[in-house]
Amino acid sequence: MTKTVNIGDRVIGGGNPILIQSMTNTKTEDVAATVAQIQKLAAAGCDIIRCAVPTMEAAEALTEIKKQVSIPVVADIHFDYRLAIAAMEHGADKIRINPGNIGSADRVKAVVDVAKERNIPIRVGVNSGSLEKELVEKYHGVTAEGIVESALDKVKLIEDMGYDNLVISIKSSDVMMCVKAHELIAKETDHPLHVGITEAGTIISGNIKSAIGLGLILNQGIGDTIRVSLTGDPLEEIKSAKLILRTLGLRKGGIEVVSCPTCGRTKINLIELANQVENMVADIPLDIKVAVMGCVVNGPGEAKEADIGIAGGIGEGLIIKHGEVYKKVPESELLESLRYELLHWQQEEKC
Repeated sequence: MTKTVNIGDRVIGGGNPILIQSMTNTKTEDVAATVAQIQKLAAAGCDIIRCAVPTMEAAEALTEIKKQVSIPVVADIHFDYRLAIAAMEHGADKIRINPGNIGSADRVKAVVDVAKERNIPIRVGVNSGSLEKELVEKYHGVTAEGIVESALDKVKLIEDMGYDNLVISIKSSDVMMCVKAHELIAKETDHPLHVGITEAGTIISGNIKSAIGLGLILNQGIGDTIRVSLTGDPLEEIKSAKLILRTLGLRKGGIEVVSCPTCGRTKINLIELANQVENMVADIPLDIKVAVMGCVVNGPGEAKEADIGIAGGIGEGLIIKHGEVYKKVPESELLESLRYELLHWQQEEKC
């Protein structure tokens, strides 16, 4: 089991629930835009947010951002150690650095000294794309072993400076290399691990790579906080992360929507209906499974494992509860009838 690390008012490691992270894609200097995006992400289920800090203005903006958001803020730093120090001075709950691109040991120590003084955790990040030349040569290419050695070297550098409030992140766009690297490093350290597949890609390819990679890693009990890296709206990262965790049984809460893949028996616009249901249930805090089925012939049977479901036919639809037909409704009222049943269910749980 890993050590615990406090990030603002959140805790990772030590068997605590795996927390979801994302990163803003606004200009951090634009406080209003950045705060608006963080608030949307927090409402969607983001636990920790990271912001790029490429300028001193961005570091200074953290003071005002922190006043207006409710989740911990991580400052993402590259190259300039002074930005890391400034970010901490302006309220960052955690900093992300790669000691390899911060500069000399003296500069790294200057950052570590401020982190130690303020007890701010440091995420030590190493990506396969930034692996040192000597390690590439040693392992005859970019390998999982090289990534792990690079990360542990940087962790030791900071530990030797008298600080161990650390989180480790080792990422690669090569899914299986990333999996192997996490399996290796988990045997070598008890620092919490931030897990993700870097540069995973667009919504479709990024989700598939992330689901496979994160699934293989998390299912071994490895990982304390995750980010699904997607080229797109960060809100999609939160949706995907929640679904990955729920699918692995690592997080409960929220309605899971299952739907059939459509076939020649389908008599309704199932694709549109399934998407409408998924959007509708996003804000309903029930821990249940909802099925959306395309025909009234097989719908009840296929929805048997769901708590509640709907099936559409020509002109009419069915509301199904635990595989049994509960009632028939006009097709045009199918969505609203489901909403009514879910809200009624919610009220009963409150009572």
